[in-house]
Amino acid sequence: MTPTLELAIDLINRVSVTPEDAGCQALMCSRLEKIGFNIEHLPFEDVKNFWARRGTAGPVLAFAGHTDVVPTGPVDKWQSDPFKAEIRGDTLYGRGTADMKGSLAAMVTACERFIEAHPDHKGSIAFLITSDEEGPSINGTVKVIEHLQNRGEKIDWCLVGEPSSVTTLGDTVKNGRRGSLNAKLVINGIQGHIAYPHLANNPIHSALPALNKLAQIEWDKGNEFFPPTSFQISNIQSGTGATNVIPGKMELLFNFRYSTEVTAEQLQQKVESILQQDKLDYVCDWTLSGKPFLTPEGELLEATCAAITEITGINTDISTAGGTSDGRFIAPTGTQVVELGPLNETIHKIDECVKVEDLDTLSKIYQSMLEKLLA
Repeated sequence: MTPTLELAIDLINRVSVTPEDAGCQALMCSRLEKIGFNIEHLPFEDVKNFWARRGTAGPVLAFAGHTDVVPTGPVDKWQSDPFKAEIRGDTLYGRGTADMKGSLAAMVTACERFIEAHPDHKGSIAFLITSDEEGPSINGTVKVIEHLQNRGEKIDWCLVGEPSSVTTLGDTVKNGRRGSLNAKLVINGIQGHIAYPHLANNPIHSALPALNKLAQIEWDKGNEFFPPTSFQISNIQSGTGATNVIPGKMELLFNFRYSTEVTAEQLQQKVESILQQDKLDYVCDWTLSGKPFLTPEGELLEATCAAITEITGINTDISTAGGTSDGRFIAPTGTQVVELGPLNETIHKIDECVKVEDLDTLSKIYQSMLEKLLA
């Protein structure tokens, strides 16, 4: 039972379904205070956050992450209690093992060993931890970043502990993420009897040509860092439940995962121009979850790749694939941001798990990064 494994189990055993924290942050703070971190608790509404910093000078290397987890789904489908971490063979099971309590434990123990070896390290080490990453993400990292900006406090380098690895720990590092633009579209028609279509206006029929156009568009070709922008419809609802009634409206949800080749404004304008060309009676409500961000090069990415090779012997791939992360709130401040964590194969799934040895390996990689940047 290594310190990293022990701390990971303690965190996993706490029922911190978003936005609950269940004492995870208090546990982390108690460990960080013992090694010289100043702790600042920053709650916003029902969300707990903290900013911890050791040192007053720059550069600042911040570890960022979240203590909240997604719901378990049917507990009876799990092989063991999702909030009672269990080791079976060489694998640790439990909600949050990979996303991302294992990373949080590795961050803390990496700092403990590094500070013991380098009590007078250069610059500052910081932690930005929230319980609102798996939820709406409106009272978490984004609010802490605003708080730091308002008092002129800047992060130079940020390591987000999201599960980035694909088949082997460290095989993939995220140096950016695509933007995410959501929309709720309502197409209005006229309800009527299905035997008298000339007296009604079927919104499903009216919308299909425009939706087909949107599905066929090549929005961009991507670039060396990002794949092409994708458009996906995720939900369609219409009808009264009867077979003989033409519906009066149709509602649908769709999402863009977009590259740096386009802007959210350009995507909105193109969609609405197509809807208008087809003379649809519609209302479209847009929500921007996050703009794309990229850290193409710099000290942080170099140190991350070198640390992975040093500890594991592998050369990592640099990627921007996957969903959004809280890095989208940090990168716009000019911070270099990378994401490195366990395998993402089981995240949000039943029987989420991580290899036991991967937790200590991850902690060693984090320590190596500290050595390269602040020793």
